[in-house]
Amino acid sequence: MELVALQMTATDHWPTNQATISRLLAQLPSQRPLLVLLPENAVVFGCREAVLNNAETLNEGPIQAQFSQWAQDYGIWLVVGSMPTRIADNARFHASCLVYNEQGLQVSHYHKLHLFDVEVADAQGSYRESDTFAPGDELSLIDSPFGRLGLSICYDLRFPQLYSALRERGAEILLVPAAFTRVTGQAHWLPLLQARAIENQCYVVAAGLYGETGTRQTWGHSVIIDPWGEIKACLPTGEGLVFSPVDSTQLAAIRRQMPVAQHARLSVVWRK
Repeated sequence: MELVALQMTATDHWPTNQATISRLLAQLPSQRPLLVLLPENAVVFGCREAVLNNAETLNEGPIQAQFSQWAQDYGIWLVVGSMPTRIADNARFHASCLVYNEQGLQVSHYHKLHLFDVEVADAQGSYRESDTFAPGDELSLIDSPFGRLGLSICYDLRFPQLYSALRERGAEILLVPAAFTRVTGQAHWLPLLQARAIENQCYVVAAGLYGETGTRQTWGHSVIIDPWGEIKACLPTGEGLVFSPVDSTQLAAIRRQMPVAQHARLSVVWRK
């Protein structure tokens, strides 16, 4: 069983991104089963107009049909890091992570919980995801041949309670598609990912956008980290794929030898 994170440079033009994804999927290894994670904003990365023009109703539309077809053609579990999906009677959209099995069925989805409304000392300066997107309100886990998958997107990474909740519900592999900025990525990307792997004793698969799109500068460094916090594979720059097998025996041994989930005492009362 192999985990793959796909790293790419995205634009505000779906056909361009479609061609990039197609080219990189053609480089996949032959072994199966295979899980492939695409970055956040793999469909479109840019202005609100690009989001508006490419948003689809969940489980409908030609873009989602393309992802389904790729999953079938390559016989893979394909996880779309995020794409805009419509919300009924709402001018904003969800940033939605979509999971397809090897038959091309959309078997799960997750709407990004935490929206990136921050100031960053880079060329963009100000980020206001909530102008375009509305937050989701549900956790999402899905059983797969690789283990139980816990879904998240980018800025979620800064909220450890989300990943603790996923672990409590049985997550074994945490998926983190992202478009981390170059500034925040250089400072925090790998430490946060390793922390989420170590504290939850889970594999972490993180697929990032890389490069410059307009004023947006993204960090790349797509990576796979094991439940001990060891980096198994990383692609710092450029476009490409990173691979690592799943070792369920190692995961079980780490959890057995250091049963932190059973040791947690979060229900203690503060002394007054």
